[in-house]
Amino acid sequence: MPVTAKLSRKFYDTFGDEIANELVEWFNQVDATYRGDLRELNELNFGRFDAKLEQRVAELDAKIEQRYAQLDAKVDQRMAELRKDLADMKSELVRWMFMFWAPTALGVVGTALSVVALLLRR
Repeated sequence: MPVTAKLSRKFYDTFGDEIANELVEWFNQVDATYRGDLRELNELNFGRFDAKLEQRVAELDAKIEQRYAQLDAKVDQRMAELRKDLADMKSELVRWMFMFWAPTALGVVGTALSVVALLLRR
């Protein structure tokens, strides 16, 4: 929003309307020129800022992608280790179950055979 320059009535009276109006017009032209230059400078600065921001966002995106890939690789590695540990634990558990149930089963079978043998003797 342009601001129009105005001079005091005393200035008009001292130098006359023609000179005062020329001076006011010159001030307004200078103001318009500076405003245009300032607008252009702001647009250039914003363009540079926008380019720099876009570059930094791209760098940040690349860094996030890299860290995500590293994290994904670590998770995959740990999941593989966990699967191996679970497989080892499963085989260990089956071995211990056999070690505990085999003597129990033999005892039950032995007892059953003893009972059958006693019953057959009678």
